[in-house]
Amino acid sequence: MVEKVARGLNRLRDVGAAWNATPAERAATYPCDAYLDAPWRGLVRAIDIDAPAPVVFRWLCQLKVAPYSYDLLDNAGRRSPRDLTPGADDLEVGQPFLVFTITEYEPDRHISGTGREPFTRLYGPLAVICTIVRRDERACRLVVKLDVGIEGWWQRSRAAALAVGDVVMMRKQLLNLKPLAEAPRRRGRAAR
Repeated sequence: MVEKVARGLNRLRDVGAAWNATPAERAATYPCDAYLDAPWRGLVRAIDIDAPAPVVFRWLCQLKVAPYSYDLLDNAGRRSPRDLTPGADDLEVGQPFLVFTITEYEPDRHISGTGREPFTRLYGPLAVICTIVRRDERACRLVVKLDVGIEGWWQRSRAAALAVGDVVMMRKQLLNLKPLAEAPRRRGRAAR
């Protein structure tokens, strides 16, 4: 029975381990990998965005304002803003950002942090990085890695469930941010 449950948890964990991430992105080492002391499992999500890194970073900062995933579920039914909120890009170490507290950031490059209450109470130890990899001056890739503690059977069980839920929510979040970041370029092309 225990072996059957363990196999089921492993299958569940693998489903949510990565979305749209390359093998290199899944194997890479990120700053957030050093944030947790206990054993952890990494979940990686990524998307190509046809917009310059500063534009993508600015939209990434919008996650301080709203979740940009399923608004009915995680934003009390309010639609996430479709315009940039002034001041959302004023970041500080120690500032809350989604489910984590910012531990470091570099404008136009990344935002990293560790889980904050009540999320660590619910999901266990967390560390995350949202990083922008430039493809060229007009396009980049947004890669998000979430490290989740897996020490003991309870944390492994929570991590497996989180992996599946997070891939659904994060996928939607990235798919929503992509057209918003790309919109100024599309409008610019249409005006020509």
